[in-house]
Amino acid sequence: MDREPDSAPKANPALEPEDYYMEGGLMVFTEAYHLKRGSCCGSGCRHCPWRDSDSPRHKQQSSE
Repeated sequence: MDREPDSAPKANPALEPEDYYMEGGLMVFTEAYHLKRGSCCGSGCRHCPWRDSDSPRHKQQSSE
């Protein structure tokens, strides 16, 4: 029996239409997607629900 180890990463659920839209060939994630994700990725996303807050879920965008 070939079985994946318990530590194998879980697949992300498929994106729903309300999760993103296309703009100039780029995928733009909506606030609904970010809320499902559960935390800020730190990329300065346009629709980040934590951008203007002091929430511990918000990561500062790196200045690299």
